[in-house]
Amino acid sequence: MIDFPAGFKAPFVRPSGRIADALREVSLTPGPSRHAEGSCLIRMGLTEVLCTASVETRVPPFLRNTGQGWVTAEYGMLPRATHTRSDREAAKGKQSGRTQEIQRLIGRSLRAVTDLKAMGEMSITVDCDVLTADGGTRCASITGAWVALHLAFQHCVKMNVLKTVPLRDQVAAVSCGIWQGTPVLDLDYAEDSKAETDGNFVMTGTGGVVEVQATAEGAPFSEDELLRLMGLARAGTTKLFEMQKVAIRG
Repeated sequence: MIDFPAGFKAPFVRPSGRIADALREVSLTPGPSRHAEGSCLIRMGLTEVLCTASVETRVPPFLRNTGQGWVTAEYGMLPRATHTRSDREAAKGKQSGRTQEIQRLIGRSLRAVTDLKAMGEMSITVDCDVLTADGGTRCASITGAWVALHLAFQHCVKMNVLKTVPLRDQVAAVSCGIWQGTPVLDLDYAEDSKAETDGNFVMTGTGGVVEVQATAEGAPFSEDELLRLMGLARAGTTKLFEMQKVAIRG
């Protein structure tokens, strides 16, 4: 038995061994899909998401004859993305509320940085398929989806469909939360499942905020704690933006 001195305080240790403001190991692999106009495989720790962007020369009915394009997203988890098999939503005949909420978030995030007028009447759908889930799948999806979207636009420029890439900015997302009383960056499942506060932060490369989703799982969090989480998210997305830039350069 270790005899600790009076007043000794054990150092803060996360389940993964990371310090509070450290991202998980991240990789963005461009072009893993042979047929998609743009694609990216993103890994954040054990979470893996395949993002594929498909271009169509048509728009939804509400945008016909407007000269404006559209960007949307779909999200899904493979049956064995988690520890136990989950049924395919197609087999159930409907999407869950969680799935619909996440894919709408991804679509909103991408449209926030896209010049839809500059696209002309074309649509891009970004499919985000979770291969392995270990927390932060929606954030990983947004970050990888931007790379896939950018590569799809680059393809359109190469094919003389567009003159320039109609993206005004980058967008990325990261989770932050309060775990054992300490604000931490990029929660994995072990932390996310027991966090006192859990949040997702969607930010742009120029410092804008697209969306903040923060929830107290127990006691309410303070405004100061929210600002600390925001600071962690800003630092984390800054690193993700740099990785996105490397990925789109191939």
